Amino acid sequence: MSIASLADIQGGIGAGFDDGGWISTSYLIAEIVVIPLSGWLAQVFSIRLYLLTNAFLFLVFSAACALAQDLPQMIVLRAVQGFTGGVLIPMAFTLIITLLPKAKQPIGLALFAISATFAPAIGPTIGGYLTENFGWEYIFYVNVVPGAIMIGMLYVSLEPSPMKLSLLREGDWPGIVTMAIGLAALQTVLEEGNKDDWFGSPFIVRLAVIAAVGLTLFVAIELISKKPLLNLRLLGRRNFGFGVLANLLLGVALYGSVYILPVYLSRIQGYNSEQIGEVLAWTGFPQLLLIPLVPQLIKRIDPRIVIGVGFALFAGSNFMNIYMTNDYAADQLFWPNVIRAFGQALCFAPLSAVTTAGVEPENAGSASALFNMTRNLGGAIGIAALQTLLTKREQYHSNVLMQSVSMFEQATRTRLEQLTQYFMNHGVIDRVDAMHRAYVAVGRVVQKQAFILAFSDTFYTLGVALLVALLAGLFLRKPDRLDAGGAH
Repeated sequence: MSIASLADIQGGIGAGFDDGGWISTSYLIAEIVVIPLSGWLAQVFSIRLYLLTNAFLFLVFSAACALAQDLPQMIVLRAVQGFTGGVLIPMAFTLIITLLPKAKQPIGLALFAISATFAPAIGPTIGGYLTENFGWEYIFYVNVVPGAIMIGMLYVSLEPSPMKLSLLREGDWPGIVTMAIGLAALQTVLEEGNKDDWFGSPFIVRLAVIAAVGLTLFVAIELISKKPLLNLRLLGRRNFGFGVLANLLLGVALYGSVYILPVYLSRIQGYNSEQIGEVLAWTGFPQLLLIPLVPQLIKRIDPRIVIGVGFALFAGSNFMNIYMTNDYAADQLFWPNVIRAFGQALCFAPLSAVTTAGVEPENAGSASALFNMTRNLGGAIGIAALQTLLTKREQYHSNVLMQSVSMFEQATRTRLEQLTQYFMNHGVIDRVDAMHRAYVAVGRVVQKQAFILAFSDTFYTLGVALLVALLAGLFLRKPDRLDAGGAH
């Protein structure tokens, strides 16, 4: 579900602007909680049964979301949808690094990159088109056909294996409980913090304390447990640790840019969801051309160089947007979006390959969970940071600009007089009323310009985050051998 379609969904089920945010939040909370659980639950119920069941339930609850009548129904359905859909990403990654031969892993990781970087980029395009032409309900129905194909392919390709229900008794339940509580609280803080004025809200303060205590206990439990839910010691390995850090920052920029561009186009340029989708399509379609070539590219070139070039291009695409003006719209965003698409395509699959090279099969579940969870967590952190930055920088730029819009300035007095005369020439009889409208009009112009400058600041921040990711990538060691994706 794209942010461009959220307003239509809120209107369709009668949700207010503030409460409507829970439509996204409920899904994201469930998703980020289930990702670390997926590796263990797949062992308990068998990979085949676990994947098929969750894929089927994801389609059922996705279609059910389109039938929701009110906000409480939608929140519950979205939460269950997130809990089932969140399974698919880490399990796909785990299957790639455990079942595929090493020489074939780069092809698998390249295809995985389509779901990880192409899907968020193209989602607003599909969602916007469906929302404007058929109604918001169809953004949930669109999952049904590809989902049914996926279930069919999983059914014939995964071999049956017995369940190991005895593992439920041996489960790391203290770790599971503290992880679920900590991550759910943290995700809620990040999603709702800016709207609720962060630590000015007792609700956010309580949740922040719960998140800090829960996650601290989780880390302590995992480090002393004989059978931990996640092997956190993997983060101490040079490639895995720096790779996860780079991936977290990639999540900040990937989901942050998917958030900030639609907000800019809607608020400043007045675009509807379909128009926003058409602009964002150019962050997606070029990836389809390049991603299939990446496996051969990292076979011939040091994958760390490919990662560095990818992060540099992605960072550069954001720096291209730091001098935005009132006329900065689809045409001006074309080349930054294309460059961003190439950058994303180049950095993700090689980063996945180098980060997980050498990870033992018994640690594959932990590696997949940590790698994918940190990218999603990075996205939540990025969106929360950008929301706050946008608010604060708009206030800052408004204050600076208003200092120049003074009645002591002849240009200001002249402009106010022109606007007053304009309103009187267009039906406003009372001069005082016309002058009031002129002041309001000038205030709106100043606020719009302040927002444009603030949006420029958000793109600068995303660029800096990607440069830090590039720096983390420089600390990666080249694996002993990488057959276009897997280490031997």
